[in-house]
Amino acid sequence: MDIPLGIHVGERLSLEQTYWQAEYADRHGFESVWVAEGRLARDGIVPAAIIASRTRDIRIGTGVVNNKSRNAALMAVTFKTLDEVAPGRIILGIGAWWEPLATKVGEPLVRPLAAMREYIGVLRTFFRNEVVEHEGEFVQMRGVRFDSMYRENKPVPMPVYLGAVGPKMLRLAGEICDGVHLDFLLPPDYMDMARARIAEGVARRTDGAEGIDITQIVACSVNDDDPQEAIDACKAFLTLYLMQQPHIAEHCGVEPELVERIQATARWPATPGDVRRAMVHVPNSLVQRVTACGTTKDAYEKLLAYREAGVRCPVISTLGDKERTLRSLTGAAS
Repeated sequence: MDIPLGIHVGERLSLEQTYWQAEYADRHGFESVWVAEGRLARDGIVPAAIIASRTRDIRIGTGVVNNKSRNAALMAVTFKTLDEVAPGRIILGIGAWWEPLATKVGEPLVRPLAAMREYIGVLRTFFRNEVVEHEGEFVQMRGVRFDSMYRENKPVPMPVYLGAVGPKMLRLAGEICDGVHLDFLLPPDYMDMARARIAEGVARRTDGAEGIDITQIVACSVNDDDPQEAIDACKAFLTLYLMQQPHIAEHCGVEPELVERIQATARWPATPGDVRRAMVHVPNSLVQRVTACGTTKDAYEKLLAYREAGVRCPVISTLGDKERTLRSLTGAAS
């Protein structure tokens, strides 16, 4: 491929589509497949394990699991197990959960930066195969490590990528992680701020690392016969995000008034009908600013724009006709 590409699979796909896309990406030289887990729709670990068993070369990351719903010891041993399935190919992508869902399930976001720092620090100790002693505000571990009763334990070389959007979380990623996995709907010029904050974090490191990897999910839809149909597929997705995760708006250049008009139509959880009614407020220009959509040429040039802005590996998330979009962008990149 001319540039490294990843593929993002999640609850919008059936399991059949999920496995087909992952295996297709493996055969066609994609670098990574990222399995989403955000909504209460589908667990991310089970599909990741099945993808790991069905593929040969592609790296498998979680894009992302959260640090609220799994105990840190369970998270560590889960990824140790995934590494047994696909040695050297697993990436632990982790992020803070989102509101109001976190509160609705009894895990409200409280001091998310401090909580994430503790959690990742404990994971790192587990992966070094050391005894974990940690009495923190959010994580408590007392003399535990990977169990060695049945097999010899060794350190697990597990890359940790932080799903970050805001400047403080980006800075934390630069300081303690191997990479940052950026979210949908952030325009290429967002990278100016993101790279500066990541660099501030890298400057605080004590391990000698001079930088971290940057990947970003990019919503993509392609239709060479009817480009507006592809744009509308991304427009519906952007409308849903602005409805339910409005914090993204400040980073993608959306006026507060537009968010208010959209949210006046429906709030969480929105129905497909709510989205259709609200998306009339969203202009094509905004959609094309934060997604890769329209013709194959339009979409691929947008992926290149993310790459030029500093995203090492754009991660395709297919919308609209998903198979057509994936095949078209694969052909453009080959």
